[in-house]
Amino acid sequence: MKILMVCLGNICRSPLAEGILKSKLPDNFEVHSAGTINMHEGSNPDKRSVEIAYKNGINISDQCSRPIKPEDLDHYDKIYCMDKKNLQDVLSLARNKQQRNKVSLLMDGLNLEQYPDEVPDPYWSEAEGFEKVFRQINDACEIISKKLIQSQL
Repeated sequence: MKILMVCLGNICRSPLAEGILKSKLPDNFEVHSAGTINMHEGSNPDKRSVEIAYKNGINISDQCSRPIKPEDLDHYDKIYCMDKKNLQDVLSLARNKQQRNKVSLLMDGLNLEQYPDEVPDPYWSEAEGFEKVFRQINDACEIISKKLIQSQL
């Protein structure tokens, strides 16, 4: 199964989501990330994302930002977006219902009432914003990984 995590610039939230979900899934799953803009294309993740991931035993330092492409909607089986604007941007690339059905918010249907339904962008915040985002993504990926593994049985 191929999964794509999407945020705005692909330097804060989606690299964390990629690294976290990869750490929870067996090797037969493919997990990548992308952004809805190309502003940071070719850049490594934000150092604060790298630091919070490393603090939690996950190395995302070798990831490289890239924008989402229309062909990603063919290649990936599931595409998780961090917020509603990312969701709208990705859905605007979809050519049919099958592609649209692959796309959802990361937090959809997880019943994690302690969190908002969107993953907030921590880019303009201090380190504690990245810690909160890490916890939210980690808790979401814990549930998602179990569902994905179960769907493969």
